[in-house]
Amino acid sequence: MNLDVVQSFLEIYRRGSLTAAAAARGLSQPAISGHLRRLEQQLGEDLFLRTGHGVVPTGRADRLAQRLGTHLDEVTAALREDEAEGSSGTVRIGAAAEITAARLVPGLSGLAGPGFQLRFLPGHPETLLPELAAGRLDLVLSSVRPRTDGVDAVPLIDEEFVLIAAPGVARRVDRELLASSPLKALASVPLVAYSEELPIIRRYWRSEFGQRPRNPVALLVPDLRAVLAAVVAGAGATVLPRYLAAPAVSSGQAELLHEPVVAPLNTIYLARQAGVPPTPAAARVSRRLVELAASWGDL
Repeated sequence: MNLDVVQSFLEIYRRGSLTAAAAARGLSQPAISGHLRRLEQQLGEDLFLRTGHGVVPTGRADRLAQRLGTHLDEVTAALREDEAEGSSGTVRIGAAAEITAARLVPGLSGLAGPGFQLRFLPGHPETLLPELAAGRLDLVLSSVRPRTDGVDAVPLIDEEFVLIAAPGVARRVDRELLASSPLKALASVPLVAYSEELPIIRRYWRSEFGQRPRNPVALLVPDLRAVLAAVVAGAGATVLPRYLAAPAVSSGQAELLHEPVVAPLNTIYLARQAGVPPTPAAARVSRRLVELAASWGDL
């Protein structure tokens, strides 16, 4: 049970509404619902009765709120005092351009203001982690486990990979053959990738099909957003993190070509310089990233 989940529970209890609790916490309603569901699953019973006018606490919720309320308020006050110490300064954050645009900028922009600046540096771990170790960055989101000297890291969130293509390309794939022999069904489908090594596609193929892809590569472009645009335009199939592919799939511009029982995952790490205490501003951003990751679920 983490602090974020407990804070959401207490807001729901005090406000009698998931919508009001979400607004108070600055989170989406699905995120608040997820926190409540996680807590109820852990406790093994419902904490609220859903009604047309909000939620009504059960006896267990009353007892839990009574025991937690004062203590949690003290913890929250202490954290707010700590945040106030980090209300000014500049935080330099390195991450892939795609996750920066899709998740970090929307999620962290609310922290920026007079006296508090955010500076984003897009790049890959092999270039960003040495900059972090040298003290030229404060935080890095790394798609590989950092093994650079002078860098500490903790797992932040998992990104989930999906295999997609435009509807026109998907229609050319024999679905019966795809179910029985996916490698044969996909063999002639051209690929769209962001580098010659096909790192994301290769990982998916090995995880799901047991070998490297042997498909023709139709297009290479070093930006996953451009890869998605090429797929939507009908250039071929690709593997992308779900958070990037989801809008195109939801709108019908792309389709899932393959749905594994357990989707291939990759862990995103939150890294900082080892042996150097973070500035109050960087600590504030780190806490916010942990909160955001809890609301995002898997990417």
